[in-house]
Amino acid sequence: MLTLLYKRSFYCSRSLATLSNSGILTKPTGESPLLPSSLRLATGDTFSGLSFGCPKTPITSGEVVFTTSLVGYPESMTDPSYHGQILVFTQPLIGNYGVPPPVTDKYGLYKYFESSKIQVSGIIVNDYAAKYSHWNAIESLGQWCTRSNIPALTGVDTRAIVSLLRERGSTIGHISVGEDAMNQEPPLYVDNSADAIASVSSKQHRVYNPKGSYKIALIDCGAKQNIIRCLADRGAQVHVFPHDTDISPFLETFDGVFLSNGPGDPLAATATAVNVKKVIQKSAAMKLPIPVFGICMGHQLLGLAAGFSTYKLPYGNRGHNQPALNLLKGGCIITSQNHGYAIDDTCPPAGWLPYFRNANDGSNEGIRHESLPFASVQFHPEAMGGPLDTQYLFDDFLTQVKTRKYAAKPKIENLATQQILKDQLLAN
Repeated sequence: MLTLLYKRSFYCSRSLATLSNSGILTKPTGESPLLPSSLRLATGDTFSGLSFGCPKTPITSGEVVFTTSLVGYPESMTDPSYHGQILVFTQPLIGNYGVPPPVTDKYGLYKYFESSKIQVSGIIVNDYAAKYSHWNAIESLGQWCTRSNIPALTGVDTRAIVSLLRERGSTIGHISVGEDAMNQEPPLYVDNSADAIASVSSKQHRVYNPKGSYKIALIDCGAKQNIIRCLADRGAQVHVFPHDTDISPFLETFDGVFLSNGPGDPLAATATAVNVKKVIQKSAAMKLPIPVFGICMGHQLLGLAAGFSTYKLPYGNRGHNQPALNLLKGGCIITSQNHGYAIDDTCPPAGWLPYFRNANDGSNEGIRHESLPFASVQFHPEAMGGPLDTQYLFDDFLTQVKTRKYAAKPKIENLATQQILKDQLLAN
């Protein structure tokens, strides 16, 4: 009886025109049928629910992770750092403000998503709201998942799943949609984490904000759209390179280097770490070193390049409310996080210092060089959906970039010489 009542209220949602990726308006289909479904964990635990996403997917497998964020499910689901994972939302009500359109801003970046598609392999929620309400919504969460072939379960005790993950550590899970799939044995899980970064990285060089004043080389391990936006908004001309690009031969052409977030184990990206090591070694040898900054995976790769080691956390740090202590200036900040690995800073390499520390579990949240303009953080200063406490780190990075750029320019005292150079520039 409860299931019937839930189904009846579930379908009382409005139908709006949907904007496709091509920009063509199409009318969305109705909600998918509510099918009996389950999440089976490698621990042997099974959680039953109803499917509100794609109804015809095969059994879907992935590492089960969770987020404690209260808002921002479109951003989380399109975050490349979640690539291939099954995402559990601890916030009970999900979907109440629908899904926004895939429109872009003046830089050609998605306004409301962190990539061009859903990156998670499935989602688990406690209470899905099919009847959404938001001025900018064009479809429901269920419709979005359905047309993206993503399984989604509702009616699941998500906090029980999180409690289990916290007690036993991260685990593999299998989503089965429909009774036939639920009666099948899940396939053997194949760990594709070694290919995760390659799956989400850019395939070719691309420039954003080409009229920007400061040339920044961004190594794309799965960069979120808002990282590029935060740099471009501060006057940067952002050159995005595939994750395995060695930029050290032409490092001098840039004013700064940025290492992005990304999914998986940093040890699976040893080639990128080797390239980063070349960058910091070459930069350190310059009269005016080029600033380098990293976020999340970029933080771990900078750590490996500097000589730190990494390890897998028991269940990872995820959500929008992780406290981090600033070891340089003091104080505590609230951060957005999404990572399953951390840097071991018990014995820092010569010249390197811990920068931030997680106030909950004591894990490393940042490193910096004591004299060179190299630093990185494990959390996300660019967080879409908040908090915005640490966006000042982009300002700090660009300040270093600007200081070096202007210090490298020769000072011309003679006004006549200045005018000649201006005339030559205009003539060319």
